[in-house]
Amino acid sequence: MHIWVDADACPKVIKEILFRAAQRTGTRMTLVANQYMPTPPGSLIDAIQVSQGFDVADDTIVGRISAGDLVITADIPLAAEVIDKNALALNPRGELYTRENVRQRLSMRDFLDTLRSSGINTGGPAALTQNDRQAFANQLDRLLARKGKG
Repeated sequence: MHIWVDADACPKVIKEILFRAAQRTGTRMTLVANQYMPTPPGSLIDAIQVSQGFDVADDTIVGRISAGDLVITADIPLAAEVIDKNALALNPRGELYTRENVRQRLSMRDFLDTLRSSGINTGGPAALTQNDRQAFANQLDRLLARKGKG
């Protein structure tokens, strides 16, 4: 398993959890972003800086993942592509995307986009809470423990 991080929008606290987990478990991890992303010293964690542009980071991740890899993203269309490639997608709140729930999330996202384009303010995501961080860390630990058994 290789961990890929859609790093432009990934909260710093989530990246820090990921850094510790990757180092603790010896798991390779790559941050993908259209800006410089500092990484801790060592050979397990690296970063790829891609050019600016719509979905450039997403396309880079999809082009490089393998079945069984883990992608950290809140981007629902990216999560859907990841699942289609038989990889895992986990959002920063600890929700593991599945074939079933990602389609539902895509439909809701499209509906909200339609509302926004008609001038309705739909608000944004709630701030990341301590419970969200804990849920993420717990789900990540479960997935990495599964990797060790596979």
